[in-house]
Parts: sequence; structure tokens; C-alpha cells
Amino acid sequence: MLRIRELREDKDKKQIEIAELLGIQQNSYSQIENGINTIQVDHLIRLASFYNTSTDYILGLTDEMKPYPKSNNMT
Repeated sequence: MLRIRELREDKDKKQIEIAELLGIQQNSYSQIENGINTIQVDHLIRLASFYNTSTDYILGLTDEMKPYPKSNNMT
């Protein structure tokens, strides 16, 4: 289960605001939040950056909200 609703609500954001950040329609974002559609990788990365957390946290793979340290060795 994605944690994007919880993160959005903690930031007092509306679905339309996050949809605009991702460049998608509000109803498309709503379907992602409700598990009807899957999230695209680029949207997942953008949300992790916006919420200052890891993609693993958003995906429910860890309970650690703190993002991973950035690597200088990205090739």
C-alpha cells in the first residue's frame, strides 16, 4: 500500500496540488492514491523528493522516513 495519501495530508496538500506537481489530472492521481492505478517510477521519484523521504518509505518497504544519503557515484 502506498503512503502517498498520508504524506499528502501531513503536508496539508490537496490532490489537485500534487497532481499538478506530477503533471497529471487530479482524477488520475486519485486513482493512484486509491490503488486503482499504479504509480509511474518518475512520479514516485518526484514524490520522494518533494516529501523528503525514500521511495521505499512511500512503497511501504520500510518504516524509516529519512531519505537515503545521496550518492556521488551515479553513472
